[in-house]
Parts: sequence; structure tokens; C-alpha cells
Amino acid sequence: MVLPRWRTIIYWWMVVAVLTRKGDGQLVENFYAATCPMAEAIVRQTVNTKVTQTFTTIPATLRLFFHDCFVEGCDASVIIASPNNDAEKDASDNLSLAGDGFDTVIKAKQAVESVCPGVVSCADVLALAARDVVVAAGGPLFNVELGRRDGLISKASRVEGNLPLPTFNVIQLNTMFAKHNLSQLDMIALSGAHTLGFSHCNRFANRLYSFSPSSKVDPSLDPTYAQQLMDSCPQNVDPSIAINMDPVTPRTFDNVYYQNLVGGKGLFTSDQVLFTDSLTQSTVNDFANNPGDFNGAFVTAMRKLGRTGVKVGNQGEIRRDCTAFN
Repeated sequence: MVLPRWRTIIYWWMVVAVLTRKGDGQLVENFYAATCPMAEAIVRQTVNTKVTQTFTTIPATLRLFFHDCFVEGCDASVIIASPNNDAEKDASDNLSLAGDGFDTVIKAKQAVESVCPGVVSCADVLALAARDVVVAAGGPLFNVELGRRDGLISKASRVEGNLPLPTFNVIQLNTMFAKHNLSQLDMIALSGAHTLGFSHCNRFANRLYSFSPSSKVDPSLDPTYAQQLMDSCPQNVDPSIAINMDPVTPRTFDNVYYQNLVGGKGLFTSDQVLFTDSLTQSTVNDFANNPGDFNGAFVTAMRKLGRTGVKVGNQGEIRRDCTAFN
């Protein structure tokens, strides 16, 4: 049977929609299928090479993606280097970003440029690299929506107040994530990225030595874990000392982070409150007991995060060098 012309048009429109899997902000999976079909493979190879050189590549790249998207949107503005030290990366909240994350994106972009010059944005390279480090650590594989342009603004002054702090409670976390159309479930799932990486002692020292007038140590901390932290982070410790966010499986992307919260082993206040607050406790329990639920929620949240404030079309540029505007 021959379909009427209008039905044929609708049918093919639906086929195209399914094949391209468009996301919010006009991002599309396989955006570079025609213009740079090897882009994803090149980024993945660069990431995997970096991971074999240093594990820090994994948490550093994932954290870089979060910090980029929360300020100015996912536009690689966090990678810009300023001779005046006033770019986004120079803000106090970003000074602890490990260099391995920047190096991964810069090298991946250079590798892509050698094959497809002027085609793939640094913002897309960062989004792909963030996915690839999750996979490298044993996390779920997922498709990344692409088509971002690189931002034209990178100012340190725009960072303060736009990144979640380790002292935040659930309401503060929900409020900040909601600015980016991320739900409470998304927030809890993305917090699971703390299953990887490390933190310097000064980011949680208040929980060990000056929590409140009635208790120097945060009572929500497991006492044995608190003592371990004090042994590793004595007062006036060398500021370069860092502690694993997940004391059990720090090099594996898994749901043990949530099991730690149930056991009073969340490193930050903003981690532990996810279990102590009744608003979020049931989700933490679910993720602690069901790794599939966590992985699914994390993938959904990462794809949503990747749409935050994206620039498309003529709203930005394709940088030749990720560290500098064209």
C-alpha cells in the first residue's frame, strides 16, 4: 500500500528523529558522523592512554566537566588560560582542579584537530572524555549528545556562588542543581561521582576539629572513620595532602559511595546529608542496594547535565586551541 504524501513525510520525519536522538539545546548523538566520524574513537584512545599513565586522569576529567557545566554552561570556558589569571580556572573554587583533566582534553582536542581541523569543539571533547573516564573506571557506557560550541566568556568573577560547596545541606544542593534543570534524583546520582577522586584535608577539616560548640567531631561521622581521617589529616597538615573520597573502592566507579553514606563514611557534609536527611535517604538506600538503579540514574543525569547552557549554531566558536579564544 502506498502511503499518502503527508503520511510519508511524517513517517520519515519520525525515522530521522529516532536515528538522530536529539536532545535539548539542539544537541544530537553522532553529530560528527559526516564531518569527523573518527572523533569519538580518537578521544577515547587519548583518554585510555592518559589513564594508563595516571589514574588521576579519571576523577580529574569528570570533575572538570562538572565545574565547566555549572558555570556558563557546558562550553569549555573552564579550560581557557588567561595571562592575567582572571579566567574561570583561576577562581578559588577551581584552583584544586587537577591538571590531568585539562591535559586530557587538550591532548584529545589536538589529536582530533590533526584529523578534522576546525570541526569538533573543545566542549564536545570534554563531554566525550567525561563519559570515557567513567567507562574506564568500570562505570556504565552511554551515548553522548554533541553539537556544542565553545564559549566566548571565561571570567573568575562568575564562578563564586555557582558551584556546590562541601558544607551544603540538601536544600542548598537542590536549589543549585535546580538552576540547571536537574532534579533531586539527578543531584543524588551525580553526587555518586564522589565514588572516584580525592579531596584536600581543608575541605572537610571542620567536621573533625570544629564542627559545633557541643561537638568538635561531626556526630554523623562513623567514629572509626573519623579517627582514620584525623590520623591522615592532623591539624595544620601539609595542604597538599589529599584523601580518597571513597575509602573502600576509590578507583572503581560503583555504588559503594552510597553504602559508605549509610555507614557514616561520607567525606563531605554535602555527602553525608544525603543519608541523614529524610528527603534523600530513601534514594541513597536504593542506590546502595541496587547498582543498576544508580547507573541508570547517573547516565540520565549526565546527559541532562551535558545540555546545561550549551551554545549552538552561531552562539560560540570552534576553538583551535582549547586554552585560548580564536
